[in-house]
Amino acid sequence: MKRIAIAVLLAAGTMHAQTPEWDKLVDRYFDEAVFAFNPTAAVQEGFHAYDAKLEDLSAPAIKRQIETARRFEAEFAKFPVAKLTADQLEDRTLVLSNIRGNLLGLETVRMWDKDPDQYASTASSAAFVIMSRTFAPADVRLRALIAREKQMPKLFFAGRANLVNPPKLYTEVAIEQVPGIISFFKNDVPLAFKDVKDPALLADFRLTNASVINELEAWLKWLQTDVLPRSNGDYKLGADTYSTKLHYEEMVDIPLDKLLEIGYADLKANQQRFTETAKQIDPKKTPQQILEEAEKDHPTADKLLQSFRDTLAGLREFIVQHKLMTIPSPVMPIIEETPAFMRALTSASMDTPGAYEQVAKEAYFNVTLVDPKWKPAQAEDWLRSFNRGTIASTAIHEAFPGHYVQFLYGPTAPSKIRKLISANTYTEGWAHYCEQMMIDEGYGAGDLKLRLGQLQDALLRDARFIVGIKLHTGQMTFDEGADFFVKEGYQTKITGQRETKRGASDATYLYYTLGKLEILKLREDYKKLKGAAFTMEDFHNNFLKQGMPPIKIVRRKMLGNDSPVL
Repeated sequence: MKRIAIAVLLAAGTMHAQTPEWDKLVDRYFDEAVFAFNPTAAVQEGFHAYDAKLEDLSAPAIKRQIETARRFEAEFAKFPVAKLTADQLEDRTLVLSNIRGNLLGLETVRMWDKDPDQYASTASSAAFVIMSRTFAPADVRLRALIAREKQMPKLFFAGRANLVNPPKLYTEVAIEQVPGIISFFKNDVPLAFKDVKDPALLADFRLTNASVINELEAWLKWLQTDVLPRSNGDYKLGADTYSTKLHYEEMVDIPLDKLLEIGYADLKANQQRFTETAKQIDPKKTPQQILEEAEKDHPTADKLLQSFRDTLAGLREFIVQHKLMTIPSPVMPIIEETPAFMRALTSASMDTPGAYEQVAKEAYFNVTLVDPKWKPAQAEDWLRSFNRGTIASTAIHEAFPGHYVQFLYGPTAPSKIRKLISANTYTEGWAHYCEQMMIDEGYGAGDLKLRLGQLQDALLRDARFIVGIKLHTGQMTFDEGADFFVKEGYQTKITGQRETKRGASDATYLYYTLGKLEILKLREDYKKLKGAAFTMEDFHNNFLKQGMPPIKIVRRKMLGNDSPVL
């Protein structure tokens, strides 16, 4: 849409009050088109009418989901724009883009008939959201879990029907994941309900839980003996689908060749900064030698979680003292080991309750620890990725002032759509931006090894940017991608392998660097707009109050125009 058209719509929208018809349409959309097909997401967001329901991934259910999405696409498209406020016009743009992105996923990307991990991970996620937070008494939640577990065999039945020719890499990742998921149902799930006393309820649970474990064991064997030998599918999206996905999910229309230029430019700039920082630490050593020494500066395996705990308090205090933003709550996130079913592809993550959760508001900072089964060399390789510099950078990204602070601002989002629909360039872009911003603003008091850790993480995200595009457009093989992370992204070999596996399924994980660059440009443009009145606190608070839409929408709100995001 041309800039003048956007301006006219925004101006027109400001003349009208909010309408009940719009609110009803939004409510129906989430109830009928989103949560009805994604009840686990509903529970995560705090809508507990869905506690006993489970996703249906059968082909007929996918067809119904597509038909429902098409119906709501038409309803939102024809809704009279003259009745909408400026903010509602933006929400209409956002929800239409979200619907079209979902349809692209269901009809074109089709992970439901490509990715075996989707089935077992759907089961584990469905259990995890019920057990992980005490939004209701344990016996009430256990009844909901039992209801979900009784439906889980249908998941695997659907998977056996849908998975005709998955990519070999997807099947391999699924096989890697399933043992952790089996362990999760055997150990973690029963432990979560250890305080339940009702004998009949516990007996019912033991039966359903044993059934799920049996299904998972059979699923694993099926993947190994049946699916893996015939896994010859292609994970590549292709240039057209990749570009369309970016357009719908992130509202980014920059051509892929231009995006690669941007990615390589940022990579080279960060490599140069890394070299300069290394020389400041010790000019007699090469940057690689400095990096290897920095990577050796890590806690032991048993002290890793405590190292993160020790870091968080100092981060929060720095933000407050330097007036970088307002932190709405004094409550700290809970640091714990990454759940077993998430460990194959995740080194650290933030798990926060949804915007509509009214009872269980705990937030968990997950860190993947050393697997006791690993050999010493593999364990050391993993710990090197959690050196002192990257621990600080990761804590900034996940907690202060990254994802955890985003979560604290969730209730201030201006609408239901803004509370429930997010763009990764906003969420991950913000967290990645914070890694650099905090060091730029003086966190660490000039400790060059913290800067080195921040730059190493920036190079990791630059490598994601480039590898993601090149993997999915056929310009790079898997092995070339893994090598790129090591040689150009300055990562360990185990990290390079893991990251390239992720890129095969998380195609657009360029959103970290892309979002950071968009936010940096927005900050500069906002600074020019505000002049002497500009403060970092005002910019950050204003940014965080917008919900989590694509940066293009945030720019229009904060700048009042439709200028380019980059």
